Amino acid sequence: MPDRLQQQLEAFERALEGVRDEDSLYALQVAYIGRKGSISLLRRDMGKMSPDQRKQFGVEFNRVKRAIEAGIETRRQFLSDDARRRELERFEDLTMPPRRPEFGSLHPLTRTRRALASTFRRMGFDVEDGPHVEHGRYNFDFLNFLPDHPARDEQDTFFVEPRGDTSSRELVLRTHTSPIQVRTMLARTPPVRIIALGTVFRRDEDRTHSPMFHQIEGLYVDRGVTMADLKATLLQFTGSFFGPGLDVRLRPSFFPFVEPGAEFDMQCPFCRGARCVVCKQTGWIELGGSGMVHPNVLRDCGIDPAVYTGWAFGFGLDRMTMLLHDVPKLRYLFEGDIRFLEQFPC
Repeated sequence: MPDRLQQQLEAFERALEGVRDEDSLYALQVAYIGRKGSISLLRRDMGKMSPDQRKQFGVEFNRVKRAIEAGIETRRQFLSDDARRRELERFEDLTMPPRRPEFGSLHPLTRTRRALASTFRRMGFDVEDGPHVEHGRYNFDFLNFLPDHPARDEQDTFFVEPRGDTSSRELVLRTHTSPIQVRTMLARTPPVRIIALGTVFRRDEDRTHSPMFHQIEGLYVDRGVTMADLKATLLQFTGSFFGPGLDVRLRPSFFPFVEPGAEFDMQCPFCRGARCVVCKQTGWIELGGSGMVHPNVLRDCGIDPAVYTGWAFGFGLDRMTMLLHDVPKLRYLFEGDIRFLEQFPC
């Protein structure tokens, strides 16, 4: 039997020398080591052998099969290289320098989003995302929006009509990334420590607004969480992202989903309080809203407000991008003008 294996190997090697294309190579492979190939068929006789003969045959069979596989792979590489060589010979001048390839780069919004996510991950936050088309329960009801709140009107929000049902007003393009916070609180038990980044939609369009923009929101729910924890987190964030030594301040404000609520400002990172054009001569830059999560929101999400408290904040990624990259107009971020994007190489 080993002699028959060697004979088959020698026959294969002779046939391999005459192979000139991939189809012939594949046919040769099938003929020898395919399911019904001549080498494979010899293996069927192992059941008739003694244990010693079977062991000797197995060693020889594996050697021959590996040799055939190696020969096929070597020939396949030769055919590929030969085809490439003949393709190149079709061109008369191989010395002509190639065109310099154009390299793309990350959009400034993407850069800012990744930088923010990286900063908060280092601070111990998880990064969460959610659907763009949201149910009104998550976008409004769970967030303590009253039934007559202006955000529920068509002049403020994009409503989505489900297929086959034109009367429903339950689906909307999310107006903020807060539904991600709701979904997370419904799915987890405290402590919850996340940031939510993504695209949001509102019916605003003028020199300073776009119907599509981007937000980042933070949420922390645990026992004994206070406004002091919120300010400490914002201080840590501004120091990590913009550089150490920047102060933050909280100004009272109202938002349906927090109580108390506050606007938070950051000391201008460009003039560090000395007043400049960027901060409009105030020394401060307004970032967004914040506050302690409203007890109604915690209760609706299945969290006992008598046991747990939490804070939340949110601000616009687009404004942050404009500050970081000195972009004068919001529309530049969405027009896709290559002349603008080329100013931000990798």
